[in-house]
Amino acid sequence: MLKTFKIFIYTPSKPFHFSNPSASLFYNSLLRSPFLTHTPPEAHLFFVPFSPDTSTRSLARLIRQLRNNHPYWNRTLGADHFFLSPAGIDYSSDRNVLELKKNSLQISVFPVTSGYFIPHKDITLPSFNPSPLPLSLNPVQNSTKASLLGYLRWDGKTEPNLVNEFKGDADFLVEEKSEPLNYVRSLKESKFCLFLYHGDVAWMVEAMARGCVPVVIVDRPVQDFPFMDILRWSDMALLVAVRHGGAERLKQLLNGVSEELYMEMREAGMAGSKHLVWNEEPQPLDAFHMVMYQLWLRRHAIRYARREFV
Repeated sequence: MLKTFKIFIYTPSKPFHFSNPSASLFYNSLLRSPFLTHTPPEAHLFFVPFSPDTSTRSLARLIRQLRNNHPYWNRTLGADHFFLSPAGIDYSSDRNVLELKKNSLQISVFPVTSGYFIPHKDITLPSFNPSPLPLSLNPVQNSTKASLLGYLRWDGKTEPNLVNEFKGDADFLVEEKSEPLNYVRSLKESKFCLFLYHGDVAWMVEAMARGCVPVVIVDRPVQDFPFMDILRWSDMALLVAVRHGGAERLKQLLNGVSEELYMEMREAGMAGSKHLVWNEEPQPLDAFHMVMYQLWLRRHAIRYARREFV
């Protein structure tokens, strides 16, 4: 893959940037990567760059221009193309945007709004959270020394009723804002780190790297974890629904995890976190290369019959 995989990038109509850190790191790394080719016939995939603020009408016009000005879109109706949209795009009545949504590979940032992600083809990026201290300087602590059952960094708005239950239970620690050193200490002192789906998940990778097993509180199956083709999230994280029972129900579930299973998940999370880390300069097996590997796995696009559109 490293030597043969090639991507052609269409020239954007005007300069733009991504405010989302993960999207920005991926986009800038791609622009500097050896995977690029300026010869379209050599390309396995084609990247369609556009601003995250692009309207549906402008996006439809962009795809129409690709269809009319280049031969590559019509060969597969966009199935060998991919695009980067941090929040994902919704379905549209415009057939140009609909082809982009249904056929092209979407790269977005975890978690994605329900309905904006198609599991069999789309990819999510792990969130980027600048670590307050180098991970290598913070050895993880043995679970037998953990003084807290669960730790939650709260965004101040997601699931306030449930969070209030956590605040009233001595086995859980909830912090809205904390100094970096306090934050690191809280991770080390906790067996489990709690994440509210669609809440603040930017610190999940750091929690895993420091030996805190993630617990994702969600009331439906999660199909948009980063790199699900590569990482077995069921071995690294717990998915729990606590709509009925609240904090007490969650405590029962966590206390029911055997020490053997806990240590296995902890070790798997620490190992898996290495593939979820972003670097300014991509390193082997880091998040950027995991995205490229997932694109590589999807390079054999289905060739749809060509159709002409008015």
